[in-house]
Amino acid sequence: MSAKDAVERAAKGEVTVVDVRDANELAVSGKAKGAVHMPLATLRMQADPRSPDFHPALKDGKPIAVYCASGGRSSMAAQVFQGFGHDVSNIGGLGHWQMAGGEVERA
Repeated sequence: MSAKDAVERAAKGEVTVVDVRDANELAVSGKAKGAVHMPLATLRMQADPRSPDFHPALKDGKPIAVYCASGGRSSMAAQVFQGFGHDVSNIGGLGHWQMAGGEVERA
């Protein structure tokens, strides 16, 4: 799915958007509106359905749109999600989300 598709599907509640950047990056630039924060460093535990740390946002089984700052870490994250059987798309970086018309929220 493209970033544009992700923005449209997120607005309809059809996809879970996941930000895998570090907390300090979110503090500086915000995150995609409605996105779930799962830092790449802890992603393996949060993406594993057998883990006690499995993230509740993933329990509904919706497709996942993952992003980071530029697309590199989200590519690694997509591989982790795929390894656990999730339907995932790497939509690149936060800038791609914004260029596709996605809103950004700040804490």
